[in-house]
Order: sequence, then C-alpha cells, then structure tokens
Amino acid sequence: MKKHKDPNYVVKVEKAISKKYGEDTIQNPRGNWNDEKEQDFIEQSKLLYKKELINEEKEEKIEQNGFLATRKLLSKEAVKENCPVCKNYSLNPRDSVYVIKFDCCFGCYVKYVEGRKERWKSGWRPKKENE
Repeated sequence: MKKHKDPNYVVKVEKAISKKYGEDTIQNPRGNWNDEKEQDFIEQSKLLYKKELINEEKEEKIEQNGFLATRKLLSKEAVKENCPVCKNYSLNPRDSVYVIKFDCCFGCYVKYVEGRKERWKSGWRPKKENE
C-alpha cells in the first residue's frame, strides 16, 4: 500500500466519503452496538442455525431402490396415500416421489404424464371410468 506524506490524508478521505455517501458510511460499526442488540443478534443466530439444520435434514439424500432422492420427497405422508388418479394404494417409495411431484403414482405417471407434462401441469386429468 502506498504511504502518503500528508498526516491528514485519512481524515480527508473520510470527509470525501461522508460528503458523497452520508455520515453513516464512516461510522464505526461498534459505535451504535449495545447489549440489547447483542442479545437480539444471538437469538437471530440461533434461529438461523435451527433453520439450517432442518433444511439440511430435508435435503439429505437417501438411496431407495437404486436411485437417490431427498428425504423430503420420500415423506411418509405421501407413501400412505392412495393415488389420486387410479385410487390404488401403494407402499412403494418410488410412488411417493411421483405422488408428491405429479399428484399420481408411478403407473399413472407412465400412462398419462410422461411425454405430456405441460398438459398435466395445466390441470388435465383422465376421466373416471364410471363417468
């Protein structure tokens, strides 16, 4: 770093910054810090850490039947449900992934969704057999 012969160089730079960007830009960050702000910061840090742990657990990869999926996709709630399209009950983890992502089991995905995702996303569903 280049040394300046002028002993007031730093003061001049601070004044120029202050004039251009405002007084807050040259204040020491510790100047407005107090015990209350410290406690608030600690609480916020704890909450952030808890959220990161929860997200980390959800994003953990699990191998199921030869494929990797996040724990979130393999939730037990989706596995316990019947397929909304064909009404079949399945305990297959692969079906769980498709129920969460496409609102149908793997069989219905292959039969109705594969190759026609845009139509499926727009709300199209097959007619029920008794209609």
